[in-house]
Amino acid sequence: MFFLMLVVFVVGYGLIVSEHVNQINKAATALLIGTVLWALYALGGDEILAMGASVSWKDYTAAGGSDLVAFITHHELFHHLSDIASILFFLIGAMTIVELVDKYQGFRIITSKIKSDNVIRLLWIISILTFFMSAVLDNLTTTIVLITVLKKIITKQENRWVFASVVVLSANAGGAWSPIGDVTTIMLWIGGQVTASHIVGSLILPSLVNMLVSTMLFSFFVVKGQTVRPVLPANEISAFTSRREQVFMLILGTLALVSVPVFKTLTHLPPFMGMLFSLSVMWIMTDRYLKKRSAEDKRTLTVTAALKAVDIPTILFFLGILSAVAALQSAGHLDILSIYLKESISNIYVLNMLIGGLSAIVDNVPLVAASMGMYSIAGVEATGAAMDFMQNGHFWTFLAYCAGTGGSMLIIGSASGVAAMGLEKINFMWYLRRISWIALLGYLAGALTYYLQTNWF
Repeated sequence: MFFLMLVVFVVGYGLIVSEHVNQINKAATALLIGTVLWALYALGGDEILAMGASVSWKDYTAAGGSDLVAFITHHELFHHLSDIASILFFLIGAMTIVELVDKYQGFRIITSKIKSDNVIRLLWIISILTFFMSAVLDNLTTTIVLITVLKKIITKQENRWVFASVVVLSANAGGAWSPIGDVTTIMLWIGGQVTASHIVGSLILPSLVNMLVSTMLFSFFVVKGQTVRPVLPANEISAFTSRREQVFMLILGTLALVSVPVFKTLTHLPPFMGMLFSLSVMWIMTDRYLKKRSAEDKRTLTVTAALKAVDIPTILFFLGILSAVAALQSAGHLDILSIYLKESISNIYVLNMLIGGLSAIVDNVPLVAASMGMYSIAGVEATGAAMDFMQNGHFWTFLAYCAGTGGSMLIIGSASGVAAMGLEKINFMWYLRRISWIALLGYLAGALTYYLQTNWF
């Protein structure tokens, strides 16, 4: 069963990759492998856990637990479900807020300011905007916002795929140097491995180099020609929103998104709670505002209407793929991988580079979690190689960069990539052929910058 789980994951991964060939929606495949892996785990738990690979099972038995069925079906499943649900609720809240702002045509304020029809100039504007937005918000929310904006600017699908890919790379690079920019940096910050000021000071230059190199390669080798603004559909042209209402909703939506990291910092609650709080405030304000509006407005401009426009297949794809990875983590597959890396590689730079590469295939959250479990924070008296594992040590800092940006090498390697894939229906193989090599070179350029920065300058 242990090896069968791996086979199912690999086959399922292949079906997701070849979605354009088999014509099976990737959300359906992801849900299938997620549920099948947990079913195999539940049916073959005796054999799987007897291998002794699962660190979670060892911790459970050390705490006095012994019921194998309860461990799998309640302890582990619901533990991982809470983590997955927090991501899904965050995603639903962010997508709803963005859809609501869009229904009020709030993004017209941004798109009207982007005057250039030159693709290269527009590429740089979007890339730089994404890079800094993702540090203030986070890479997932920023990706959702910017792709919504891109739909208002670019007509041609392949051009929009290219720009969406730029958003993914820049959002991941921008999120890596901020303590609130990516879920992995949040984990390391809350865990005490890094401090906020250190991660900003140490990673802003490598992340910036990553973004600049990637965008430069896009401008030289991928993007060509002029962009054409799309014609707004009739129902959008006749929407009943004034300029004042558009500005108000854009500001309100921006404040709602920006308040999420503030809410988290003040309350120490998970980010999804802040997102749901922001959504609830916007919901109340828009409902009150629409009391005097027509019935047509109430059907078009409410949060209920925005919720109906949320891309549910993208949500389900997240649920399936994260469930599949969680099953492998609970059964011990990722623990074996982590231990192998620890025992076979002593150089922290090589180790982190490999973790970053793996994060393009396997979600970076369990990889970072496994790394945090394998290595403890060294005390202030540490000397020699142990100093790399002190708070703000090179291992933890470089891990934040590699895990945050390595996922860009595949479209399903990061939360922002998965969101872009769902929102724009980006083909996996198209991304692999056209974008992955750019993401790899940007990743390597940023890693080299960090190495030179810490060892030479």
